[in-house]
Amino acid sequence: MKLLVDFFPIILFFVAFKFAGIYVATGVAIAATVIQIAWLRHSHGRVEPMQWISLGVIVLFGGATIALQNETFIKWKPTVLYWLMAGTLMAGQLVFRKNLLKSLMGSQMELPDAAWRVTNWSWIVFLAIMGVVNLWVAFNFDTNTWVNFKLFGGLGLMALFVIGQAVYLGRYLKADQVGEP
Repeated sequence: MKLLVDFFPIILFFVAFKFAGIYVATGVAIAATVIQIAWLRHSHGRVEPMQWISLGVIVLFGGATIALQNETFIKWKPTVLYWLMAGTLMAGQLVFRKNLLKSLMGSQMELPDAAWRVTNWSWIVFLAIMGVVNLWVAFNFDTNTWVNFKLFGGLGLMALFVIGQAVYLGRYLKADQVGEP
């Protein structure tokens, strides 16, 4: 269920684009993200900071796309989010000397500090590269190709990266941690 909620705006954006074009799809993505945040707030009583940031970015860049009738803004949105996440993880590590991934997930997994560092830096590099790849696809291919990449390519690359992370982290997990949700 959580996976469906997380991808709800992206899936609706994709479907709306296929039927009604980029500007309607952008409006649908904004509305879907507002609904997503409202549902999370209602059902869990809390919304993660990154989800609030995502809402702000979609409203800002999506709103500019619709108001100015310029799809460039919505094409920048994934890159801005990727780079904000990478920048946040990097600032946590370099400025505050705190591994934010460990802070978020440390209660779920017991890992050596070196493994947490590798994981954190892996995410920083991956997210930075994803931002660049998004811009490359957005500005070297037509909008239809970019929308397809956003759903299938972006999510596919994310899935492959997460699988790679799971394989890497698996060597550090104790047997009693593997089966835990």
